[in-house]
Amino acid sequence: MTEDALIAQLRARLAGVPDARLVLGIGDDAAAWQPSRSNRSVITTDALVEGVHFRRAAMPAAAIGHRALAANLSDLAAMGARPVLATIAAGLPPEVGPDWLPACYDGVAALAARTGCAIAGGDITRGPVAFLAIAAVGEVRASNLKTRAGGRAGDVLAVTGPLGASRAGLCLTLERPELGGTDPRFEAALRAFLRPEPRLREGRWLGASRHVHAMIDTSDGLSTDLARLCAAAGVAAEAGADAEAWARDGGEDFELLAAIDRRAFDHLATRFLAHTGRPLLRVGTLVAGSGVRDRDGAAVTPAGWDHLSGFA
Repeated sequence: MTEDALIAQLRARLAGVPDARLVLGIGDDAAAWQPSRSNRSVITTDALVEGVHFRRAAMPAAAIGHRALAANLSDLAAMGARPVLATIAAGLPPEVGPDWLPACYDGVAALAARTGCAIAGGDITRGPVAFLAIAAVGEVRASNLKTRAGGRAGDVLAVTGPLGASRAGLCLTLERPELGGTDPRFEAALRAFLRPEPRLREGRWLGASRHVHAMIDTSDGLSTDLARLCAAAGVAAEAGADAEAWARDGGEDFELLAAIDRRAFDHLATRFLAHTGRPLLRVGTLVAGSGVRDRDGAAVTPAGWDHLSGFA
């Protein structure tokens, strides 16, 4: 199959994805889009690499495509933004068959259509392993933009959903795939790993509240991402002492971690549940100082995902 023929297949799979903001999409040297005058643009990029983030033999191609886009959309959610468009660069080793990348795009297209994210173009290249590198653009009102740096001592730390299911799903995928259809709990864990849901609605709702001072997504694990939020804000955190390792360090849950004004937390949590149908789960408190410690005062070492772990 030629590159042009493959691009034509991929373009056909994106036929149902909204593209009203695109002035020029797939098929030219670059894309063009019309930004909103009243919003700020936020841009993120993330890559999924075979052997690091996925194994082709263990995961459906559509799930790999879904996860690749979900990782980027989760970053937009953490800023309080809604997605506008994304571009995709794909690398294919010689042994990959002609159906693998189009099947990946089935997963991309389904999530893009549901979240209103246009796919504006990208690139295809040969490589030693398969990979998908996505850059995504979102928009957010200036007043609603959240960063990691806004947390204050006294803020309540809360996440938008339970943590650890994705790590459990990874273990099932790699070690006990035959258990997938035997128990609803296993099915839920596999779904959390294979098709994680970026919390876009939750992020925009939290972003609109002046009582939410900071946000970050938990894609690298709560212990790691909480340490990053603390470092950016110049504060410390006291986390729950009863957190399980999979919940604290597992990563790839794509839930949001928010720092919320203590006086407003209970009221905000009640409204959040009514609006989203999901509880805000309290996991700790920001305090003066640096680092992360449990309720007994013991230091919590970040043990989530680090792309450069093991590098000299």
